[in-house]
Amino acid sequence: MAHFFCKLTPPRPTFRRDITDAEREVMRQHVAYWSDLVAKGTAILFGPVADPQGGYGVAVVDAADELRVRELTARDPAIESGLGFSYTISAMPQVIVRDHADSQ
Repeated sequence: MAHFFCKLTPPRPTFRRDITDAEREVMRQHVAYWSDLVAKGTAILFGPVADPQGGYGVAVVDAADELRVRELTARDPAIESGLGFSYTISAMPQVIVRDHADSQ
């Protein structure tokens, strides 16, 4: 398996400040979708990044190849909504992961 960094760019830099009701519903579906991928062990983590230049979302995915990650991101309700979200996917050639037993 390989690891991939996925960056979800919202339709505009002000998205976190001026999200519409329709976008809020899409984000609810997006969170449910990625929560399921985390529960299944496909996604290692996901969440928003509060970048002062404009927020975005990230996910780290464990998958066989980039094609699989592209399939997963294409099924994200944020992408399926057609509201202007987009993903950038980057391979992570090497990762070091903390042992959960050490997180106490």
